[in-house]
Amino acid sequence: MNTNLSSFLISIAVLLGLLGVGHGGKLRKNFYEDSCPLAEDTVKEIIWKRVACNSTLPAKFLRMHFHDCFVRGCDASVLLDSTANNKAEKEAVPNLSLAGFDVLEEVKTQLEKTCPGVVSCADILALAARDSVSYQFQRPLWEVLTGRRDGIISRMSEVLVNIPSPFFDFTTLKQFFANKSLTTHDLVVLSGGHTIGVGHCQFFSNRLYNFTGKNDADPSLNSTYAAFLKTQCKSLTDNVTTVAMDPGSPLSFDNNYYKNLKLNQGLFQSDAALLTSKEATKTVDELLDSDDFFTEFGQSMKRMGAIDVLSGSSGEIRKKCNVVNS
Repeated sequence: MNTNLSSFLISIAVLLGLLGVGHGGKLRKNFYEDSCPLAEDTVKEIIWKRVACNSTLPAKFLRMHFHDCFVRGCDASVLLDSTANNKAEKEAVPNLSLAGFDVLEEVKTQLEKTCPGVVSCADILALAARDSVSYQFQRPLWEVLTGRRDGIISRMSEVLVNIPSPFFDFTTLKQFFANKSLTTHDLVVLSGGHTIGVGHCQFFSNRLYNFTGKNDADPSLNSTYAAFLKTQCKSLTDNVTTVAMDPGSPLSFDNNYYKNLKLNQGLFQSDAALLTSKEATKTVDELLDSDDFFTEFGQSMKRMGAIDVLSGSSGEIRKKCNVVNS
């Protein structure tokens, strides 16, 4: 290869690296290095302090970040409150059980004192998801690129058509992830987030009591596990009770989700659906290796965290995470 061509290709590679390609726009490492040097430390400090007192927060922030990114991209639109003229994403059924908004506002308030108008709520949420899960290990589990800006639109009507449902079969799940440029591999890896947190009975009790409309159980569900779930969710109409998604270690971020799955103990229909695809099952088997799971989860989280981000002059940097700037 001649020197000029070689130099040209290197220049292009550097340019693409600076601009970012595909997902992620202009996200980069240490985006706030000059504008707010202590931004990431501030997020971690507050998140770790709160997780130390509330071990349910990692699951909440992981889920909130996922729900944010799948609707309008990772733009913190899920944090916006409804207004007199608009019902926001928060009002949609999948988001009614979201929690932890007060912690994010605590972080935002502190950052506004230190660096007013600099750090986006979208970045705070992405960092909070990583830092809350990482608290257990006292080190960051994955790299979070920053530089997201905040959206100014949040519509309840856009949630159900974008967020995958716990009732989905594999084909539908795969399509919903593909709509966000995520692969089947990402689908299986990110499903591993179900190793922490709880599920509401209403989202899986049909598997116990009325799977095909004939008062029957889902035959793919482990019968011993189904019997246990029936002791927790006593009827098809229970919409209050919650059950740990990973009964063995519901507060520990690990790869037990896949071990449970292989025992036909996935809580949701969407969990069990992963075993109906050869491609997905192969990935499940690979993720039974703990090291592989942690590596792959970090990579898939980076890809998810870059979905349709706003950057440059798009969107805004909110002063408060629950309302757009006036």
